Amino acid sequence: MANAEHGEPSGEGFAAGTAKTPRTVATGTAKTPRTRLGAARAGLWLLAAVLAVRQVAVVLTTPRSDRLTDLETWAGPDGVLHTKDSLYDSTRFTGTPFAGLVLKPLTRSAEQALGWGWTFGTLLLVVALGLVAARALPGPMTRRTRLLAAPVAVSLLVLSLPVRSTLHLGQTSVLPVLLVLLGCFAVRGQGASGVLIGVAAALQPTVLLFVPLLWCTGRGRAAVSTGITFTACTVLAAAAMPHDSSTYWIHHVAGVGLGGRADGLVNQSLHGALLRLGLQGPLEIGLFLVLGAAVAVVGTRRAVRCARDGQLLLAVAITGCVAVAVSPTTWQHQLLWVLLAVVGRVGRRASDRYLWPVAIVLVTTLPARAVLPDVTLLHPLRDNLVLVAALAAACAVPFLSPASPHYRTPVPTEYAPPVPARLRRVPPPLLPGRVLSRPNLLLELLLIRVGYAAYQQVRLAATGGTNSGGRAVAEQHGEQILAVERVLRVDIEHWANHAVVRAGRLREFFDFYYTSFHFLVPLTVLGVLYARRPADYRWARSALGFTTVLALVGFWLYPLAPPRLMPGFGIIDTVHGVQDFSRPDYGTLTALTNQYAAMPSLHFGWSLWCGLVVALLAPKRWMKALGLLHPLGTAAAIVATGNHWVLDAVGGAVVVGAGFGLTYLLSGPRAPAPPGGETTRARPGTAAKAGRPDGRVHPPGAR
Repeated sequence: MANAEHGEPSGEGFAAGTAKTPRTVATGTAKTPRTRLGAARAGLWLLAAVLAVRQVAVVLTTPRSDRLTDLETWAGPDGVLHTKDSLYDSTRFTGTPFAGLVLKPLTRSAEQALGWGWTFGTLLLVVALGLVAARALPGPMTRRTRLLAAPVAVSLLVLSLPVRSTLHLGQTSVLPVLLVLLGCFAVRGQGASGVLIGVAAALQPTVLLFVPLLWCTGRGRAAVSTGITFTACTVLAAAAMPHDSSTYWIHHVAGVGLGGRADGLVNQSLHGALLRLGLQGPLEIGLFLVLGAAVAVVGTRRAVRCARDGQLLLAVAITGCVAVAVSPTTWQHQLLWVLLAVVGRVGRRASDRYLWPVAIVLVTTLPARAVLPDVTLLHPLRDNLVLVAALAAACAVPFLSPASPHYRTPVPTEYAPPVPARLRRVPPPLLPGRVLSRPNLLLELLLIRVGYAAYQQVRLAATGGTNSGGRAVAEQHGEQILAVERVLRVDIEHWANHAVVRAGRLREFFDFYYTSFHFLVPLTVLGVLYARRPADYRWARSALGFTTVLALVGFWLYPLAPPRLMPGFGIIDTVHGVQDFSRPDYGTLTALTNQYAAMPSLHFGWSLWCGLVVALLAPKRWMKALGLLHPLGTAAAIVATGNHWVLDAVGGAVVVGAGFGLTYLLSGPRAPAPPGGETTRARPGTAAKAGRPDGRVHPPGAR
């Protein structure tokens, strides 16, 4: 197809019978200097290059026995492509007979360059895929989007789990996706388009689902050409390898049963999900066929509707998501179709537009355990997270049509009028200002969960290397902290710990306070702010996020053993029990989390954040006082239980202050809330200041 971003007719891929996208290029970035846009583009391409080099380095530095295992299985000295018998005797080869026929001539070259050649070749295919996908974005597009789309697309592809899995295993799953996109968006002529898609179907049979899409969008010649090409390739493979073709198409029913276990977590298809739920035999097969047929019908209808609306790339992505769901086996390296669904627009409000793309990017780039917490109730969802995303894109997500008034102009975000800083030398805010409207709740929960998962991973990694090495450094830092406290005469940890141990009820109270209030109180404060004070919620949430990030830097730069893990100090661990100091990891506890992340204390930092927010925003004096008591109680608990030094609390106070300072620097002083605090509208009279007659207040360039 012709380049859609230039507003030209969409070429031959789906053009016939589809709506033409008018040539309209938004000029929202006309005032942006070309040098800044060029610098941003160069920076994004540099980022894409760094990510690509990193992924290649990870593959090539992996021990030879653990990398490119699928390629070694196929093309190695003892690979199945060398065998004179059936390719499927060991069930290790999962491709079609046509794929085996194509790969056989490449066996010798693959042996000679099993690492570098195949890896860099795959990377080039990924770059080509990103370029084609960026050029296929529906118009109208701003100049900024047109220039920045390609490096962003390549970066997302390189980061995605399917591409990383493909590079690690030495798979060919990028090729069918690229062939389909080339057939739909690059070549001219229905015949050539059908040939490319037909070859892709010969490599991955579920690509045949694109035939109904082509036919229903007025591309009958392309659909027929796809079918003829697929049949010709399959017959050619059958003539060259009749036994293998019979094994694949008849005995294994289009590859079912080849490769790993069908109920493994890597098989993100409806068949795999039903098997993981405990269904087996005829019941499972019948249910899979019924559900698969329903998904195919609903998904194809939605894809056709999107294609007729001019959203051609989204139509291709939806069809690919249908293929992911209805295939008997869909391994991780075959899930690129789900990432392409990121191009769909969802939500009437501007603040809702980020939910769908953020969710898709997180699902396709992070392991499921980082997206959803380890809760037994959520295990079925977590085990099938990519499948759920594919089903949502294919059947459920209400993608906006270009005919919708909210497609190009969503309900804008409302900002408070500027508030002058009280200090003359404070620089102006770097962001537009305080947002009055309530953010999307699902997006907030998703980002909070992913942020906490990242916090856990960074905290676990900041151990100074091995447990034994980290222990030595952390204990040395503990001696330094103790020496400073003795000079300052605040070394009260031993006295406080033993005083609490002697008072049984007080010990139980502090243990409960330490283990429960650390998460309960911040979540409660965030929940109340979200429901009652949305503008203040954003301000407070940002301060908490900056505080946590700064604390992670402290954990990384200064691993510190808490008093309870200082040998010979005599602290009684009231919360975790007796630790075995003869073992470098103190048992299983250190294996689960970094026990040397004591400076700064986030227990105290988060509690101080809660106290300050409540003191600033609570309407009653007794509420303010109660909020300020929480950090005092937390400080007593962390010291009495032996989990922190007194100076750790000082460090927590420092990062909290820095977090509030960064929030002030980026978005300016907190805007005064209107009476009641619940409204998400701008105050009367601010429309005149903002130059809008409708009462909404927006920063310059927000539209």
